[in-house]
Amino acid sequence: MGSTMEPPGGAYLNLDAVMSPVGTARMLQLAFGCTTFSLVAHRGGFVGVQGTFCMAAWGFCFALSVLVVACEFTRLHGCLRLSWGNFTAAFAMLATLLCATAAVVYPLYFTRWECPPEPAGCAARDFRLAASVFAGFLFLAYATEVALTRARPGQVASYMATVSGLLKIVQAFVACIIFGALVHDSHYRRYMATQWCVAVYSLCFLVTVAVVILSVMGHTGRLGCPFDRLVVLYTFLAVLLYLSAAVIWPVFCFDPKYGEPRRPPGCPRGSCPWDSQLVVAIFTYVNLLLYVVDLAYSQRIRFVPTL
Repeated sequence: MGSTMEPPGGAYLNLDAVMSPVGTARMLQLAFGCTTFSLVAHRGGFVGVQGTFCMAAWGFCFALSVLVVACEFTRLHGCLRLSWGNFTAAFAMLATLLCATAAVVYPLYFTRWECPPEPAGCAARDFRLAASVFAGFLFLAYATEVALTRARPGQVASYMATVSGLLKIVQAFVACIIFGALVHDSHYRRYMATQWCVAVYSLCFLVTVAVVILSVMGHTGRLGCPFDRLVVLYTFLAVLLYLSAAVIWPVFCFDPKYGEPRRPPGCPRGSCPWDSQLVVAIFTYVNLLLYVVDLAYSQRIRFVPTL
């Protein structure tokens, strides 16, 4: 009498989760991520907001990468009430941006060729150099996953895997940089016009995050109207709103009638409102360009909400 039992674990484990090109990239993410923050925590060291941000970014990315690999390997992602394809695509793009930022910030603030004074000494310098190298490898590992999973032209895929979906993550990330500059003594409350710009940044950020959340949760089909058309309409409105901010913000911050066209000579570096205003202006144009590109790509996307 033959046994009707399945081979133990054979039907449940997904070897492609660790052996496919995407799986290999994720395993490298775990290896590089663990190595990076271990080097920093052991002897490299970190202080201040910049160091805390780097460690938080690496820790967050490592923790979610462990979750993704575990769910893929055991097929448990099928039990989760979310669109797994949208979730992994959105996380990979966010992790790429976070790790890219940390890979720039940590060497900029902590890595020097000269040995720091004792008790850290040359050992700390060597650990910081090694951590900086592995931080760069970590960024490349996440960027590789984004490149491997990105939807190709004409391919049916989850929304967050399309160029338009990936750009939503970048737009939200850039908006966070703008908010960081705004709260750092940017004097945006002086004029109603600059407050309008802040309202534009906030509204576009909230709607962009809502689009990402709806996609990741797989609720885009419950809106009562085609999600892709709503996305195109919102992106068009965001282009118009950011265009207004791109005109208004520089006028009221750098025109001699309202602000300072050049950096004030007595303004201390690191706490100068003019610097914050310049950062906001630059990233306003960056996000405007991102929304324009998003609008161009969103005309021809094809995606399945449940992927």
